[in-house]
Amino acid sequence: MLDYLKICGFKSTTIFKRMAKLFLTPENQIQRLNIVLNNVVSLQELDTDMLTNVSVPDTWSIIEVLAHLNIAYGPYRNQLDEAISKMTDSNEEQKPFRARTWQKMMIEMQRPKGTRRKWKMKTMKRFEPLLDRKNIGKEKVEDIFREFFELHCHLKHSILKSRNKDISKIKITSGIGPIVKFYLPESFEFLLCHLERHMVQIDEILNQQKVLTQ
Repeated sequence: MLDYLKICGFKSTTIFKRMAKLFLTPENQIQRLNIVLNNVVSLQELDTDMLTNVSVPDTWSIIEVLAHLNIAYGPYRNQLDEAISKMTDSNEEQKPFRARTWQKMMIEMQRPKGTRRKWKMKTMKRFEPLLDRKNIGKEKVEDIFREFFELHCHLKHSILKSRNKDISKIKITSGIGPIVKFYLPESFEFLLCHLERHMVQIDEILNQQKVLTQ
């Protein structure tokens, strides 16, 4: 666990301090995912230069952020399908799911605080967007948007399908490896917080572009 924190760029263990309980519901998760999807729809209205330009050295463009999100969702897609197909139907109304301590910590590492990202993290090599910045044309941009909506509509449908299932028996491996295993509500929350974190990053990029054009 400590090795993972070092890989992500954490220099202390202050995040191990006692945190409040985290209860998860599909209704809250769907609502937040819809907000993200609507925000990305609005990004499609930007011209290709705004989507592909890098305003500050050693940072990503907007389209690279979206490409990263597509890559990051990859390890979950088949796992979610398989897990949901194996789950039995529940005869009880699904109650708010309490995230476990280690999983909650991983979730909170991703969750932004208002308009800022709480902790800086290094992106693992396998999740970096592999785009040729000199040759990102309109067609490539459209492909990345198309993939984003396909993948994250899959996430939305997975949350909806899980509502009538017994979610307490099957776990899936996180994208960072077997060091973290999630029950479905925890995996959804991790993915959502990761999405929200990068929406904050996109807002930062847009603000940087505004400053440079003033």
